[in-house]
Amino acid sequence: MGRGKFKGKPTGHRQFSTPEQMLAGTSTRPRTFKREEAEYEEEKQEEESEEESEEESEDDSDKKRKGTQGVIQIENPNLVKAKNLKAKDVDMGKTTELSRREREEIEKQRSHERYMRLQEQGKTEQARKT
Repeated sequence: MGRGKFKGKPTGHRQFSTPEQMLAGTSTRPRTFKREEAEYEEEKQEEESEEESEEESEDDSDKKRKGTQGVIQIENPNLVKAKNLKAKDVDMGKTTELSRREREEIEKQRSHERYMRLQEQGKTEQARKT
């Protein structure tokens, strides 16, 4: 039966094992597959062990500096070092200053509370009108 204008590849069709063949153990899988897979895993393990040894040697080369870099230590004056404070060194009496927005927010709340108290007592202009 023709399959159109183009011919199929000369390698033929792929043949897949059916579940019945797999259960019976008569599948057409090549017998060398297990051997090839075992060789592949061995090669992979050897490569991993080689990579680990290469990484160790690279770490040593990173620590060694070329030329006078190991001798001269240049400190960046613009570099801000983290100030590490221990718990026993912290001053609990020291209060942090509030930002402008925080101060304004607190002031706004206090003035609103003061106005509402005066409103209840009837001392504001709006309370006098009603």
